[in-house]
Amino acid sequence: MPRRRSLVSDEVKYEIARELGFANKIRRSGDSYDYGDITSREAGLIVRGLIEKAERAMADQLKREKGR
Repeated sequence: MPRRRSLVSDEVKYEIARELGFANKIRRSGDSYDYGDITSREAGLIVRGLIEKAERAMADQLKREKGR
């Protein structure tokens, strides 16, 4: 079964892992990222970081739209 394409780029997920201090566990090879060495807790932290990033972007967009 083919793997589903992610809605979020691996670069963004890697950046969040770097901010959280465990990017060294993610193996990179060119455009390929291997998350096999991160724990389920760390994967959850990446998801939480993605949600927070999206919430901030939506709040910023709403502020810009109200300022028009």
